[in-house]
Amino acid sequence: MILLFRFRNRGGGLRRNGGAQRLRLQPAFLGRAGRATELVLNQAPLKDGNERRLVVVPIDSEGALRYRDWVEARAKRVDELSGGRVGYVHVPDTATEGRRELFSQFASMHHKDALVIDERWNSGGWFPNPFVELLGRKRTNFWASRGNEDWITPEFAHHGPKCLLINGPSGSGGDMFPYLFRQAGLGKLIGRRTWGGLVGIRGEPPLVDGTSVSVPSFGFYELDGTWGVEGYGVPPDIEVIDDPALMVHGEDPQLEAAVRHLLGELESFEFLRPRRPTGPDRRGSGVTPQDR
Repeated sequence: MILLFRFRNRGGGLRRNGGAQRLRLQPAFLGRAGRATELVLNQAPLKDGNERRLVVVPIDSEGALRYRDWVEARAKRVDELSGGRVGYVHVPDTATEGRRELFSQFASMHHKDALVIDERWNSGGWFPNPFVELLGRKRTNFWASRGNEDWITPEFAHHGPKCLLINGPSGSGGDMFPYLFRQAGLGKLIGRRTWGGLVGIRGEPPLVDGTSVSVPSFGFYELDGTWGVEGYGVPPDIEVIDDPALMVHGEDPQLEAAVRHLLGELESFEFLRPRRPTGPDRRGSGVTPQDR
């Protein structure tokens, strides 16, 4: 398929075949998702030897691109507010996408002094225990390296203050994640109480007409033998209302509160790093009592 477009240089935007109305791109690309499409671009609506050609493969949705832009904007804002000291990670769900986003974003942020973990609008999925295990990794030892700086085991971990952003639309695994985050003592929960939909469903057989029915099949209860979370949610430690009037121009009061909280924690936080011991004397046999 070949689409011919004309560009105007002076304030008119992009127009098609010289038409008087502003071009709407979407109809021209209907049915082209995933298929190679050649575009012919020219100042005039004709092929006069001055046209440019390029081949594109349209995508079927802008959702992933818009999500990436949203995450990067949040990360940039956190970086600006904290002077580069605080990192940002968003977890959209507790299924495949959430695991991928957590691990990939964490890889570029775990060196920061503090971390904002954002699970707002988390749509749930599977049990998020691996999320908490990653965020709660404790250092086990240090390594002395000849000619280089010493490093810590495990390397893929974060050892500074953290907090978790939560809100009302987060549910199911999005309820359990903050519950486990608090239980593990990883940091404060900031925002609004989660949805309270921590009840599980398993695959139900489809009906003859192709529809299906979701039936709750397992529920959550706590270590003290009482039911928890379902029907109520997980409340924050620091409540910050996500007032739409404060967010109309891109502001994010919950995010800003999280950065302020972590900067306050960093004022008293101290990362305890032992001094590298004097090199061991390996002459003879045996080791000293303190090195056994």
